[in-house]
Amino acid sequence: MTIPNFKAGSLFSRGMIAVLAAQFLSALADNALLFAAIALLKSQQAAAWQTPLLQEAFVLAFILLAPFVGPFADYIPKGRAMLLANAMKLIGAAMMLSGAHPLLAYSLVGIGAAAYSPAKYGILRDLVSADKLVKANSLIEGSTIVAILLGAVLGGMLADWSVLGALTSVVGVYLLAALSNLLIPRLPAEHPLTQLSPVVLVKDFARALRTLIRNRDARFSLLGTSIFWGAGSTLRFLLVAWVPVALLITDNTVPATLSGVVAIGIAFGAAAAARFVNLSNVNRALPAGIAIGLLIMVFAHVTSMPTTIAMLVLIGACGGFYVVPLNALLQERGHETVGAGHAIAVQNFFENLTMLLMIGVYVLLIKSGISVVAAATGFGALVLVGIGLLAWWRLARSE
Repeated sequence: MTIPNFKAGSLFSRGMIAVLAAQFLSALADNALLFAAIALLKSQQAAAWQTPLLQEAFVLAFILLAPFVGPFADYIPKGRAMLLANAMKLIGAAMMLSGAHPLLAYSLVGIGAAAYSPAKYGILRDLVSADKLVKANSLIEGSTIVAILLGAVLGGMLADWSVLGALTSVVGVYLLAALSNLLIPRLPAEHPLTQLSPVVLVKDFARALRTLIRNRDARFSLLGTSIFWGAGSTLRFLLVAWVPVALLITDNTVPATLSGVVAIGIAFGAAAAARFVNLSNVNRALPAGIAIGLLIMVFAHVTSMPTTIAMLVLIGACGGFYVVPLNALLQERGHETVGAGHAIAVQNFFENLTMLLMIGVYVLLIKSGISVVAAATGFGALVLVGIGLLAWWRLARSE
């Protein structure tokens, strides 16, 4: 059978538009569901430390399923993989709506997200050529950021109005995302396996992990994106605790909206990266990464809303400029070696392990009684040191 050459067409081919729509709707529902779940825990008078555990329950699936979701994304057409993953997210949201404990239901959404991620990023390398890969990533990140903004704001607002209404809306959006998945072109499997036993898949994952770790560019990307997403995930929950202390506001809408403000900044940064950075000059992204830690340290001591918004936009912009080129670099090196789906699965393993550790430290800090301002300052310092060391290592070994 002849496979259409999608790479020869426009960046806005039918396949890319379908992927963008599916990703937008799925990310919109993901972020609305998070703030609806936070509101649900509050309404149940759950302990404060349970709120960040939502993210722990979510990311655990990325770590445990890492050996399996990459082959899953590469073994079947990626559009169908995205459809099945969205179905799992839908089941999790429906369970929360039906009265299941938020931590349990959100863990099922995490399973769907773990399967979804390698497919959504891996398919880009099937749809566009290498010279358009950063731009394609920028489009995905831009649509995701808009979805994060709208999802967070709508999730917070709907939850303040009605938690039940918010959860019902999320289920509906997941259904729309599934319909968009059906419009993605059926592409050939990229890295089919001859066996699907768990032992074979774990060995295959270990081989992919070793291959990527030995590749200089892939190793750099894995470490760099892991620090960024670990920081971003923790920052979201810091905002939930920080807003009542620094801004004296206690509703669900404001921290959700501020989370969306970060997303606006990431969209600007992603657009700038598409214009000024490509795979040959990816080191241009490093100063923006270093700035993230510095800005978080300053942000921790802000007490006014206008300054808060400005700082969060700056943090997001630096993040977008930093992470988009690193994502594209890993996809290209992964495509050349182990398959894009395998590469993204390994990336998810590292990123979510970092999230698990960073949020775990944050939970311990909350339980120990440390102030949220001190926690945020220390967190910014940790990000600064982490990315600073990575930049030094990268530049010291550049030819």
